[in-house]
Amino acid sequence: MLCLTMGFAALSQETQLPNLDAAEIVRRSVAANEKDWKQLPNYDYFERDVEPRGSKTYISRMVLGSRYEQLVAVNDQPLSPEAAAREKHRYENEVRARQNESPERRQERIEKYERDRKRNEFFMSQLGEAFDFTLLKTDTVGGRLVYVLSAKPRPGYHAPNMEAKALTGMQGTMWIDGEDFHWVKVQAEVVHPVSIEGFLARIEPGTRFELDQIRVAQGVWLPSRFVMQSRAKILLLFSRSNKEEETYSGYRRNSNAPNNSNVDAGTSSR
Repeated sequence: MLCLTMGFAALSQETQLPNLDAAEIVRRSVAANEKDWKQLPNYDYFERDVEPRGSKTYISRMVLGSRYEQLVAVNDQPLSPEAAAREKHRYENEVRARQNESPERRQERIEKYERDRKRNEFFMSQLGEAFDFTLLKTDTVGGRLVYVLSAKPRPGYHAPNMEAKALTGMQGTMWIDGEDFHWVKVQAEVVHPVSIEGFLARIEPGTRFELDQIRVAQGVWLPSRFVMQSRAKILLLFSRSNKEEETYSGYRRNSNAPNNSNVDAGTSSR
C-alpha cells in the first residue's frame, strides 16, 4: 500500500511544498512523465555514448518521421574535417533516400521507430505500477524542491512482458519535482534474482539503472543521463556483465514541434 512517512508535516512547512501523500505524488508524476515522452520527437539533441574503448557523440535528429544519428565527436574530440565531411555526406544521402522511399517503406520505418519509442515509454510507465512508494523527505536538487520517495516491489504485480519482469526484483528511489511533478531522478537496483525466458536466463543482483532528467522548456522534462549496469546468468551457468551510459544535451525544438522556437537545455558534448 502507498503510504506516507511520519514527520512530513514539519518538512512540508520548511520547504513549502504541498502536503500530498505518496499516492497522489506518484499519480501526478506518471501523468507528467507520459506527456514528456510524447514531446521527445519534437526535439533534436546531442547524445554521448560511453563505450569500452571511449565515447562517441552524435547529433540525433528527427528526419521524416524517425531519428537519424550523425557522428560528430569521438572521445570528446570533434571529427577531423575529412571525417566530418563523410558524416555530413552520409546524412544528406539518408535524407534524400527517405525523401524518395516508397510509401510502404516509409510506413515500415516510422512504425519501427514508434514501436521502439513506445516500448521504452511503456517500460518507464510500469514504474508506477510495479512498486509501492513511501514518501521519505523533501529535498533540493538543482535548485528545485523535490519529493524523495522510496520504491519497493508491489506484491501481486504481474509484469505484462519480459522487460517489465525485471522490475519485480528491484527497489529504488525517485526524486519528483515539487512544482510540476516531473521526474528529476530515478535510481533502481535488483535486490533478488529474477528468472526470465523460463529457466534459460536470470537477472542477478547488481543490475541497476539511473535516469536523470532536466527541464528543457516550460512543462517539459527530458533525459540528461541514463546508466544501465546489467548482470545476468545465461542458462544459469554463464555470467555476463554489461554497462551502458548515455548523456543527452543541447535540446532544440525541431520542425515537428507545433512552435518551432529553439530551446537551449545545457551545453552539448560536441
